[in-house]
Amino acid sequence: MKENVLDVLMFLFEKYFYDEPEQEPDRADMEANLHEAGFTNAEIDKAFRWLDGLAEQRHQPEVIPLADRPIRVYVASEVNRLDLECRDFIMYLENIGILDAQRRELVLDRLMALDAEEITLEDMKWVVLMVLFNQPGQEANYAWMEDFMFDSEQEYRH
Repeated sequence: MKENVLDVLMFLFEKYFYDEPEQEPDRADMEANLHEAGFTNAEIDKAFRWLDGLAEQRHQPEVIPLADRPIRVYVASEVNRLDLECRDFIMYLENIGILDAQRRELVLDRLMALDAEEITLEDMKWVVLMVLFNQPGQEANYAWMEDFMFDSEQEYRH
């Protein structure tokens, strides 16, 4: 089975985090379920490292921008992996207030941590959802993103 880190993360998110279980999921149980689902040790390890990186960034001081909206210049490695559609979508989320500059950087950090050669718009949406879910005070933005992802009639313009 050829899976990637995002497939493992999506499996974990849907099974363990989405319904907000009453108790913290046990890492050993999660790993056993991933093995049962057919994921490889390498991909499971990468997914747990990705989640650890996300958890490390959970509580950060709020950054107050000096300008109304800081401009983001993408470096070559980001441009190579995030096509124009992905970069446009990030700008759209910023324009409508779903992502601020700090959350945008968290999303970009987690996207680059996927270690995938190419990142699709669908991949990006899942990462945005996971980042917002992990950030205190982002419940409304998370709910908007969740509605956006699962409402097939939605269209965005920036």
